[in-house]
Amino acid sequence: MKWLSRKPTIITASILVVALTAAVVLWNVSSSRTFQFFGELVHRVETTDKVVALTFDDGPDPAGAQQVLDTLARQEVTATFFLMGRDLDKHPELGRKIAEAGHEIGNHTYNHERMVGVTPATVAREIEDTDQKIRATGYSKDIHFRPPNGKKLFALPHYLSKHNRTTVMWDVEPDSNGTPTKEQILTGTLNETRPGSIILLHPMYSTREPTRQALEPIITGLKERGFRFVTVSALLGQA
Repeated sequence: MKWLSRKPTIITASILVVALTAAVVLWNVSSSRTFQFFGELVHRVETTDKVVALTFDDGPDPAGAQQVLDTLARQEVTATFFLMGRDLDKHPELGRKIAEAGHEIGNHTYNHERMVGVTPATVAREIEDTDQKIRATGYSKDIHFRPPNGKKLFALPHYLSKHNRTTVMWDVEPDSNGTPTKEQILTGTLNETRPGSIILLHPMYSTREPTRQALEPIITGLKERGFRFVTVSALLGQA
């Protein structure tokens, strides 16, 4: 009888363990660079050609946009900017400058929300409102998508799959965690980059001066190692 009285407690504990395990698994999936439940995802391209895609997240913002554009122009490098709708709304002239310079523009949502546990309507609004702001810059090519903080689970990949859009992740991220120095960002990028890499940098806001300082040495260092820089779309063409 004592065993029977403990049985509901045992069952409840087992359910909790299963639920917690499932939650951990789903959280890990939502952060995965290499897997999502629906649609196409890319974090790098398998190639022997020494090509890489240089990508920037967030903005555009006056603290960093022009400096980044000037560096890219000096180095004659084309990059991919994953921009936010709310920042394009505040600084449409910077979006136009990025488009006019011939760079690729991707969608990084309107409000930079974590796209996990959100409704399909929220996903559609975040993406479509940002698409409109991107088109207003004069950019007319394909718009790839990168989720804020790399988070995605069900609603977001399902929307992207239905609209034949690729989720673009990355395999090199030297400035995503903590407050690395210029030297740490430079060293991390040079050490981790390989043919087909997608490099993620965050140079836009005022707190990101170390990234902006590291950008030109990164480009120079990779060029010295024989790498060429292409847009995400061009890199996908290497697949």
